[in-house]
Amino acid sequence: MAKSNISLINIDKDIILELQNKVDTSAKDIDILVDRLVNDYCKPLNDYMQFIRGILEDTNQPPIEQELDDFMMNLPVLLYFTGEAQEAIGVREDIAKALRQEIYNKSYEKADGTVADKTAISEMASRNEYIVQIVYQRAYKVIKNKMESASELLQSVKKVVTRRMSEYELSKVDPGRITKNA
Repeated sequence: MAKSNISLINIDKDIILELQNKVDTSAKDIDILVDRLVNDYCKPLNDYMQFIRGILEDTNQPPIEQELDDFMMNLPVLLYFTGEAQEAIGVREDIAKALRQEIYNKSYEKADGTVADKTAISEMASRNEYIVQIVYQRAYKVIKNKMESASELLQSVKKVVTRRMSEYELSKVDPGRITKNA
């Protein structure tokens, strides 16, 4: 096995902690922007999932049929409109990417020096546009994950309803018929 050129003994913990703090601070700013977008676009789905969570947390009473029917009717509607929101975020991500590329290209064209110099200057000039693109990209992914989770919940509700229907049908069977054939 090849030896690593990195020596763990020479790591400056203070520098590492400082870099982590920088990353955490920047991430908090990005998180705030992403959360704002996601909350704006997903509020109805978020609220309904919280409503379902409240019903499911009541361990003394499983959801009644009427509640399950409500879940099965409302979740697809909310997913439909959240899907539209996700696509709206996707369009904004595409526009942010195009704006970033435009700034990058203009800066590259005006910059002097080597290819590496021009690239570095252009990346610095378009960093804010890049951050905006990242915000929309992350928001898109968060919304996608929320939709997938809600869809999984819908599938689970359908399975519960099917199981309950089967149990109900079995309970209607004459117990004498089962023992006579055994």
